[in-house]
Amino acid sequence: VRMWGHSPDEVGAVAQTRRSSRLDAFELDETARVCLKLEEALEGADIVVCAVPAQHVREVVAQTKPFIEPHAGFVSVAKGIEVESLLRPTQVIAEALGDDPDSAARPLGCLSGPTIAAELARCLPATMVASTDQATDDGSFAEALQRLFNTSWLRVYTNDDLLGVELSGATKNVIAIAAGILDGLQAGINAKSALLARGLAEIARLGIAMGASRDTFFGVAGVGDLATTCFSPEGRNRSFGEALGKGKTMDEYMHKSKFVVEGIATSRAVVALAAKYRTEMPITQAVHSVLFDGVDPLDAITGLMNRELKSEQIG
Repeated sequence: VRMWGHSPDEVGAVAQTRRSSRLDAFELDETARVCLKLEEALEGADIVVCAVPAQHVREVVAQTKPFIEPHAGFVSVAKGIEVESLLRPTQVIAEALGDDPDSAARPLGCLSGPTIAAELARCLPATMVASTDQATDDGSFAEALQRLFNTSWLRVYTNDDLLGVELSGATKNVIAIAAGILDGLQAGINAKSALLARGLAEIARLGIAMGASRDTFFGVAGVGDLATTCFSPEGRNRSFGEALGKGKTMDEYMHKSKFVVEGIATSRAVVALAAKYRTEMPITQAVHSVLFDGVDPLDAITGLMNRELKSEQIG
């Protein structure tokens, strides 16, 4: 295993101490190499795991192109949608690499699911999904990823709905911001459980409209990841939403945070996708209005509660 990061100072500190302030108490295994140069990290690599935040995937992956082996597979663990293009991370990777269309298709896939990093670092039981692009993979790459990442404490499933898996991972971050806002306002567990159920309904609605499988949204990568993100005190998006609910502004929070909150930019992208596919997503729209239109969080919740009464629909 070789690792590279965009910040020389941070990479140097990890290489020297084998620790990161982003993951307290975890010590990097001595067999893993931390590389200061991108070409050193990529030399001879068979599989490249891209853990770059969604809005920066294109820029970073483009830098890898001169050093990537033609056969090397790319695996994304980003959970977001590129705002400018409305593309998912694996789609952005494919465009950024711009492989020769006459050459063999490069394996592309993602790993996703309810996987809070601090719990994985302590080897607590968890599950995730390996999903690959059916246009470039007959299932063998997904199975290879499954075998590679499965351990006694991390169970990996395969799922051939790459669209649904990536969309689930992105959209759940927006719903998690709303969950955090409820926490900040001390709205209660009833409200949060209702939010999770209705949030899942609008995520599935968008996914089905885009061509994803309905089943994906009720599996590990869908409701599993959504529940973890909405209830975990360590979730970045939920924590950000909680700060908003307590009266902090987005700028105040982000100025002090050392983590990327994917749901902020993704809310822009998902609102645009909802408009493109003519899909009703009231919770996502409410989060967007709080973040970018100056709507008070309490007013946004009131607006959701006062919507026209109707029968419950899922997906």
